[in-house]
Amino acid sequence: MITFPLAKINLGLNVVEKRPDGYHNLQTVFYPVPVKDALEVVPMDPTFPSDADCDLKVTAAAPAAGTTGTAATPSPFYTGDEQRNLVVRAYNMLKADYPALPRCHAHLWKGIPTQAGMGGGSSDCAYMIRLLNTMFHLNLSEQQMIHYAARLGADCAFFIKNGPCYAEGIGERLDDIHIDLVGWHIAIVRPDIPVPTKEAFSRIRPHFPVKNCRDIVMQPVETWRNQLVNDFEESVFALHPEIGHVKEQLYKMGATYAAMSGSGSALFGLFRNHPDALVQAFPDMFTFSSVL
Repeated sequence: MITFPLAKINLGLNVVEKRPDGYHNLQTVFYPVPVKDALEVVPMDPTFPSDADCDLKVTAAAPAAGTTGTAATPSPFYTGDEQRNLVVRAYNMLKADYPALPRCHAHLWKGIPTQAGMGGGSSDCAYMIRLLNTMFHLNLSEQQMIHYAARLGADCAFFIKNGPCYAEGIGERLDDIHIDLVGWHIAIVRPDIPVPTKEAFSRIRPHFPVKNCRDIVMQPVETWRNQLVNDFEESVFALHPEIGHVKEQLYKMGATYAAMSGSGSALFGLFRNHPDALVQAFPDMFTFSSVL
């Protein structure tokens, strides 16, 4: 069975307070976007010689540059230690509660860039939970899958629901939100500058916004530029001015709204019309464009 984990962007991201456990409470709107990985799982033959119950192989690749609606080369993918991948961790977590879960071969093709604030790893593990639930008839409810996903990461739970959501807490408290960007064109640019989450949080000063992002996104997109804020931009742009320059360039190209996603380093712009010459404007960077 094969499935295609989607990426996300953040429409506003406010870090409102630090928690006693060291994490931070957030307010954000998650919105799925059609940058995809591919995840295939097949049952393992009982006689196959494998030390792992979930034998994962990861492939990092990208389609040809300049193809509308797809990621253009080069793309900053990282495979890492496959047995520490969140896909394997999701399998092992379910296996602990469902011992009859068969051993599996899994193949993950990475089309979502890493350390980009787009939730690629979180999406992969959530889709793994969904796939295993369907494939092996575990009969988990959506809420049970959300509970499992939240154990693996703050934004993993969103990818179980995988529709526009307003999130609080560390990103695991989700409410559906009726926002429709159908017909808008999106451009995504990821500079070759990874931003570790720990680094991004290190300079954050938690505070509550004047207006909640949930309310702002219900307004016309044309009003977002001066109201809808990602709190990470101030510190990340100070450390990496090149990332801030990408946002400026997206506005110069005609974006109605542009922002950094998550803690970076990917940025996105929403356009009324298809943004021309995206690849030429951002050479040597991951780029993606599509209509939503």
